Amino acid sequence: MASVLVVHSQSLQRLGLRMLLAAEPDLTVVGEATTGVEAVRMSAALGPDVVLMDSQVVDLDGVDHIRRITRPPTLLPVAGPARSGGHAPRVLVLTPTSHEVYAYAALRAGAGGFLPQDATPAELAAAVRIVAAGDAVTTPSLTRALIDTVRHQRTAGSLERETGLDTLTRRERDVLTGVAAGWSNTEIATRLSIAPTTVKSHVSHILAKIGARARVQAVVFAYESGLVRPAAA
Repeated sequence: MASVLVVHSQSLQRLGLRMLLAAEPDLTVVGEATTGVEAVRMSAALGPDVVLMDSQVVDLDGVDHIRRITRPPTLLPVAGPARSGGHAPRVLVLTPTSHEVYAYAALRAGAGGFLPQDATPAELAAAVRIVAAGDAVTTPSLTRALIDTVRHQRTAGSLERETGLDTLTRRERDVLTGVAAGWSNTEIATRLSIAPTTVKSHVSHILAKIGARARVQAVVFAYESGLVRPAAA
């Protein structure tokens, strides 16, 4: 059972999201918030697996709310439903497809996925499950836009990424290349002739080494570090 905190500034939308998620037998809504500040407070108090947040709640000046949710100072016991594995809440953002710059900033802050605001109920439920499991959710168009953003924003800060790349083994680099290509664990395992469980273990080690919380952030790292280079536009 995955628990969800719904964050939206409009009451009708919050109600709609709650009803859609509550209709799923393996999902439960533990609370609602209307602002980023309230989302941070309620996330710490309730300990949801996923914080479903509308992009209008936090803009480029408020991405810190995502960072505070996904990277709390300590993981203290909470009074609400327990999170499996004791991990910090993961953030799934509902966003217009035109918010690529915001999406990039949110990714750097720790967001675990993005879903178009016109997604279907089935797509919403599936996305919540995927993010709750620690995987990433994004769209092909948004992924392309994020890659383009990385291409144009490589600065001196990329040197730090290249140093981080040095901590990965050759096999971990191979796996990260597959992740950046959008391959699933099964596809990576087939291409590298290793077991899917081994791929999963490598992905966990990669995320820990580069300080990422989800695969989608590992993709950003792969491009920022120069391990994978975007095709020419």
